[in-house]
Amino acid sequence: MTTRLDSLKTHSLVVADTGDLEAIRRYRPHDATTNPSLLLKAFDLPGYQSLIDEELAAVKAEFQNRQTRVERAVDRLAVAKGTEIARHIPGRISTEVAARLSFDEEASVRKAHELIEHYDRRGVGRDRVLIKLASTWEGIRAAERLEREGIQCNLTLLFSEAQAQACFDAGVFLVSPFVGRVTDWYKQATGRDYAPDEDPGVRFVRGVCERAGRGGYDTVVMGASFRTVGQVLALAGCPRLTISPALLEELAAEEGEVAPAVTIPAAGERPAPLDEPAFRWGHNQDAMANDKLAEGIRRFDEDQRTLESRLAERLG
Repeated sequence: MTTRLDSLKTHSLVVADTGDLEAIRRYRPHDATTNPSLLLKAFDLPGYQSLIDEELAAVKAEFQNRQTRVERAVDRLAVAKGTEIARHIPGRISTEVAARLSFDEEASVRKAHELIEHYDRRGVGRDRVLIKLASTWEGIRAAERLEREGIQCNLTLLFSEAQAQACFDAGVFLVSPFVGRVTDWYKQATGRDYAPDEDPGVRFVRGVCERAGRGGYDTVVMGASFRTVGQVLALAGCPRLTISPALLEELAAEEGEVAPAVTIPAAGERPAPLDEPAFRWGHNQDAMANDKLAEGIRRFDEDQRTLESRLAERLG
């Protein structure tokens, strides 16, 4: 009998939302991701310690300045972990530009170049890497430039139609509209629970898929930030889904067929590209999107700072 996970894989490419190699080996996702939040979760895992020690030793040997050592250590760890993960997946590894650069186009481009160079030195080509950027106006502009250079990007923290349209206009490789965080906001605002088909996060991601299809855009849509298996199954048919190990385990433990729940419409006429004022106004009109984008950047930055603090302690 087919498991729900295996059946889901016939409709959507499954991406592992984890840096845990054991989970990646177990569930065989197509793609995977690494970011400061996931690195922080893996920081105390026994199997991770030799990698940390090796990268910190290299940083100590190369740099004298303490702050530079810490910043370089974060990048080296992310790329070292990403390189390790890339050996166990057929697709791509997403690696994140620091959240504190979300409103700095030039710095984001420079950091992306540095990450790609790190991967190149480890024998991982840019065709195996996605640079992950927040879906701010500046992040989207940085991605547009990187895409022209052949460096493909994953635009994350996407909560509004304006963000999605601007990403499509920029020709980015992949967008990650969030499910769970959208639903969290509406549950708090309304005090009610939602069945999967009326779930605001599910409906939002379905809308992004439909917008991509109607415009005939090449950008891949990847649903992200799931809270329940019900949300995942309600987005079967979305081109990609990034799923946590806990939910992958639930799906792998259940037998049954999964029916597609997302219909991609035929291409029609594209809307006019958004300029900056139209983007900012459109995003501003969505209170949920404003709240969750700002909160998401802060949360990613908090994890980055915590990771940096832990690394500073190890560096001595």
